[in-house]
Parts: sequence; C-alpha cells; structure tokens
Amino acid sequence: MKATVFSILAVFLLLLNNAVHAQPYGATLCANNPNYECYTVQRGDSWQNLFDNPEQRDLVMRVNRMNTHLYRGMHIAIPKDLEDTNLLDWSPMAEQINPPGEKIIIVSLSKLAFGAYNADGILEHWGPVSGARGYCPDIHRGCHTPTGTFAIFSKGGEDCVSTKFPVGRGGAPMPYCMYFHGGFALHGSHEVPGYNASHGCVRMFVDDAEWLNHEFTADERQVAVVIHY
Repeated sequence: MKATVFSILAVFLLLLNNAVHAQPYGATLCANNPNYECYTVQRGDSWQNLFDNPEQRDLVMRVNRMNTHLYRGMHIAIPKDLEDTNLLDWSPMAEQINPPGEKIIIVSLSKLAFGAYNADGILEHWGPVSGARGYCPDIHRGCHTPTGTFAIFSKGGEDCVSTKFPVGRGGAPMPYCMYFHGGFALHGSHEVPGYNASHGCVRMFVDDAEWLNHEFTADERQVAVVIHY
C-alpha cells in the first residue's frame, strides 16, 4: 500500500514538474531581464511577418529557444538594440571556459541551450535545445535526459530517424543525429518549443545539428558532450 502511494506521488510530481516547465522560455525573459522587450503575439502573427530580416528572426527565435509556430497570447522576448547586435552577444553560455584540450559541447537543460567550444575553451557557436519533459504519457513513466560527461560515438545524416518513437512503429525524424549515450542523441528538430519536451534526446535547431555534425565534429572521432542542469 505504501509503495503504491509513493508511486502515485512520484507520477504526480513528474507531471507537476512538466507543467511548470511547459511555459515558453521567452516569457521568463520578459519578466526578469531588462535587456528584452516583451511582445504579446496577435492573431495571424508569424516569425516571418514579425521579423522580415532573416538574421534578426533567427536571433529572436534563438533567445526564445523555439522554432515552433507562434500562437495568440504567447509572450516572446525581443532583444533591445536588435539591429546592432549579433548572435554571440546574446549567448547564455560563457564566452570562454578553462581550456578543455579537446572540442566539447556543453548542454544546459535549465538554460535550454548548448555551447560548442574549441580545444582552447572559446565559444564558437550556441543554440537552443529541448531535453526530456519529465513524464512521457505514451510510455506511462518518467523520461529523462542523461546528465554527465559523454562522447559522441555514432552519427547519422539528414535521414536519421528514431527506431523507437512514435511508440510501436518508430520513424520520428532525427536529422543529423549524434549519439552520445545508448539510444540518446543530439539531433535536429522542427519541434524545439521553448521548454523541455522530448523523451530524452536533446533536440536542437536543424541547422545547428547539421553544423555540429558536419563541421564541428567532422575531424574528430570523439567529441566530449557535457550535459547538466
């Protein structure tokens, strides 16, 4: 009886954690950071018609950690001085870390971002991520993204797909997948929603996954991956 109560409580806490983190990241920036202006999405708004400049559009999508469709009533954060800035100016990851002696990809599941560092510890690129949601109803249990230090041991191309999801048939797109621990991978996705939402893989913008796969890891048999909260 006691074990059953604890099991129900554990599921409830996982669901509560998932609900708390379902608020898009941009809303938190609006509330807590004076460097951003907050915009409430109106009916008919899209990334394209709000930001016709592709570079500015990409930057705003990245600071909001999302590439999914906008919906009415959503709050998105827009960097002030948008015209006089660049991507690295708005990085949530440190510009430099202690030289690791090898290329390293650091993933922060709380900042919903990754940073790609060269062997000297200099940030070369950053982008949004989405990790595990906490509880996955389709598999009826908690789901998580492994944390710790790993290495990329296998890669796939544009046609990489999941062998497990959707449950029972597989085939979910995982373009430019980079496996770092068992069946867990970094991979591109058009469903990076501004909060943790995956079964455990680390989703990122497709062009970021392509760059990491083809450019950053091209000459390396193994690239370190550090995942933390």
